[in-house]
Amino acid sequence: LVQLVESGGGSVQAGGSLKLSCEASGEISTCRCMAWFRQAPGKQREGVALIDDDGDTKYGWFVNGRFNISQDNDKKHLTLQMNNLEPEDTGMYYCAAEVLWARCAALFAPGFRYWGQGTQVTVSE
Repeated sequence: LVQLVESGGGSVQAGGSLKLSCEASGEISTCRCMAWFRQAPGKQREGVALIDDDGDTKYGWFVNGRFNISQDNDKKHLTLQMNNLEPEDTGMYYCAAEVLWARCAALFAPGFRYWGQGTQVTVSE
């Protein structure tokens, strides 16, 4: 089992920055990737960013170079630096981890096994 705990959410104005953190414990070494997802009210959960065992990263189409995902070598600390935030970035942000490579590659929420409880990000005009 893997436990994930997010922190760092908050409220900012458009153009501002936030840094989200995710602390992992348990059998995190078995996971092939870790990722951030987000969900706005009334919308499906969507992939924001992913980092795999090789350190390769993948971002959602809407990121446009504004966010950066990083991870400590032991995979126990994951971060998401978000810059130039827009109101459309508002939502609950979740940390996730997965053991199967094929599911990692898709960056599709239903394919991820482990989830944190989320941290709220609110961006105002």
